[in-house]
Amino acid sequence: MKTLRYIHKAPIRVIRLKKLAYRLKIKRSMIQLKLALAQEKQETKAMLMTYQKYTHGDVSKKEMQAANEQFIELLKGLGLGVFAILPFAPITIPVIIKLGHLVGVEVMPVAFIKKKKPNIKQIK
Repeated sequence: MKTLRYIHKAPIRVIRLKKLAYRLKIKRSMIQLKLALAQEKQETKAMLMTYQKYTHGDVSKKEMQAANEQFIELLKGLGLGVFAILPFAPITIPVIIKLGHLVGVEVMPVAFIKKKKPNIKQIK
C-alpha cells in the first residue's frame, strides 16, 4: 500500500529528487577524497624534506620518527593501490579492510579514516 502511494504521488519528482541526492552524495565523497589526497600530499612533502635534512645531518629524532610514520602511511596507500587495479576491486578492498580490523591491523592510511565527532556527553 505504501509503495502504491509512494509511486502514485509524484513519480517524476521522486525520481528527480533521488537523482539529485545521488549526485550530491557522489560530489560529497569526491570532495572528501580530494581533501584526503591533499593531506597525504602535504604530509609526504614534509616527509621528503625531513629525509633531505637527514642526509645533511640536521634532523631531530622526533622529526625522523614522524617521517618514518608517514612513510608507513605511504606504503599503506600503495598497498591498497595495487588492489585497486585488480578486477573485483570494489569487493576485495572492503574485504581486506574488514579482515585488517578483525586481525587488529589498520590497512587504511590515516588521512582516509573518517574521524568520529565527539559526543556532547563525552566533552562534559
